Amino acid sequence: MYRTAPLPVMLFRSVLPLRITNKLQKFRRAFRKSGWVGLWTDTVYDYTHFHSNAHEVLGIAKGSVKLLIGGVGRRRLRLKAGDMIIFPAGTGHKRIGSDSGLQVIGAYPPGQAHFDVKRRGRRVPSVPIPSSDSFFGPAGPLTKIWPPQTP
Repeated sequence: MYRTAPLPVMLFRSVLPLRITNKLQKFRRAFRKSGWVGLWTDTVYDYTHFHSNAHEVLGIAKGSVKLLIGGVGRRRLRLKAGDMIIFPAGTGHKRIGSDSGLQVIGAYPPGQAHFDVKRRGRRVPSVPIPSSDSFFGPAGPLTKIWPPQTP
């Protein structure tokens, strides 16, 4: 986990082990089953961007990627096929390297599929905490580490 106030970025290494084939379908199935929406398959932008109105999960289906995450005190991370990362709304991220076979699948919590893509600014409205982890469902780690909303 890497903290970007007030919620931490959640990094899951080998959520899908190396021996598992067809990781794209496995990620897609898990994200859908957990209710996450707006699924897409592509790469990660090569410029720093963030979503001010949505949290985002990325599953690395093929290849590997180097990411730069956060603002001040940025972290460089290398993710490989089977890894997954969840960004809280407002967390900047950028691809700084990848191999030619990179395939990423992304998704957003229910009600957050109409996300924005911002390159600057800091304003992040109050974005609801998902009631379900993107991969592990309602009892997953996200629901324990990201505090539930208080009315």
